Amino acid sequence: MKTLSEQLSEFSDRARKVDDVVGAAREKNRARLEAERAALTTSVTAAKTKATGKVEEAKAGMQTQWDTVRSSVEQRFAESRADADKRQNERDVRKAQHRAEVAEQDAVDAIDLALSVLDGAEYAIVDAAIARTDADDLAASRQ
Repeated sequence: MKTLSEQLSEFSDRARKVDDVVGAAREKNRARLEAERAALTTSVTAAKTKATGKVEEAKAGMQTQWDTVRSSVEQRFAESRADADKRQNERDVRKAQHRAEVAEQDAVDAIDLALSVLDGAEYAIVDAAIARTDADDLAASRQ
C-alpha cells in the first residue's frame, strides 16, 4: 500500500504530465499525442481493473460498478467528517490510531479515484486534440 505522501506525489506528477499533454495539443504535435493516447489507453484500462478489484475486495465480494463507487465517494467523505467530529471526543489511543488508519486509507482510495479520473480527462484532451488536428488537416486539404 502506498503512503499518502507517495499518492500525493504521484498525483502532482500526473497533473504536470497533463499540462505537458495540453502543451503538445497546442503545438499540434500529432505523433506525441498519438503515443500519449496509446499509453493512456493502457493506463486507463489498468486503473479501471485496479479500482474494480479494490471495490470487490472492500465490499467483501459484492459486485459493484464503477459508477456506484463514484456516487458513493461523497457519502463516504460526509461519514468521515462526522466520524472525525466524534473522534475529537475519544481518548482511547488504540481506537484513535485505528480510525486514523481508516481515514488514511480513505484518502489513499480517494487519490486512486482522482488519478483514474485524471487519466480519463487526459485521454479526452489527447483525443480532442487529435480530432481537431484531423479536422484542420481535412479542411486545409479541401481548400
